[in-house]
Amino acid sequence: MPATQENDIGIIVYAPALVSADGRPLAVVHGMERTFPGLRLEWTISREGKLIRLPQREAWLAQGRPTGRGFRLICNGDESYRVTVSGWESPAGLSPGGQAQFEVHAALPLDATGIAAAADVLEAIAEGARAFWGHATPFNAGVDIARQTKNRPDDLEPPPRGLPVIKSPSAMRSPEIPHRLGWLSYWSAAAARTIGFPDPARDAELLSRSRRTATDGWVVRLTDAPLDLDNPAHLDALKRAYERFPEIGGRSTP
Repeated sequence: MPATQENDIGIIVYAPALVSADGRPLAVVHGMERTFPGLRLEWTISREGKLIRLPQREAWLAQGRPTGRGFRLICNGDESYRVTVSGWESPAGLSPGGQAQFEVHAALPLDATGIAAAADVLEAIAEGARAFWGHATPFNAGVDIARQTKNRPDDLEPPPRGLPVIKSPSAMRSPEIPHRLGWLSYWSAAAARTIGFPDPARDAELLSRSRRTATDGWVVRLTDAPLDLDNPAHLDALKRAYERFPEIGGRSTP
């Protein structure tokens, strides 16, 4: 379940497609539990909206989705403080470079605990999924950023807030190129090389809020506080980052 409420932080990562007996869904769940204080993901939600406990969680995750590869929504079972994650396969025809992808979508509360844990949780999900790239962004900012994408030639409405137009995922040449920015961005080693990060001379400010991961990827924090595009300084930081990395969103010519 993606982030659907104003008090959510949405996390999305994009990784190579799952294969048979793939252990990455369980690695994602374990990574979230390791990095979010007190979290246990042992429940799912029925079509009727009722919580269902999962006493055989590992076997349940291994079953995948009824409609294909991935895993169904799993959550912490607390209706007043919900943390969720799910994953599915994006088909080749809708994905960069014509390569099917494994997408993981999670939601954390936008509160002091969620904000403090967001970078660690993003890193754990991305590294557990062996992702190309990903991001963690508060719901409201994420809505405006999603509206940058133009999926149809007849969509002539400009993106909100003067943000640049970015290509649809299927129009991008490589899965290693991040599709968009977020409050926190995860770039694998391959993605960082592709967009030219880091350049010590040009990225000093971003590097002051970045850290290297165990696989030589990066977690990059755009603003100290959660991204709020009603804040002119935050909007300016987002625009400057797009200017710095024209490859993001397929906006440069290879």
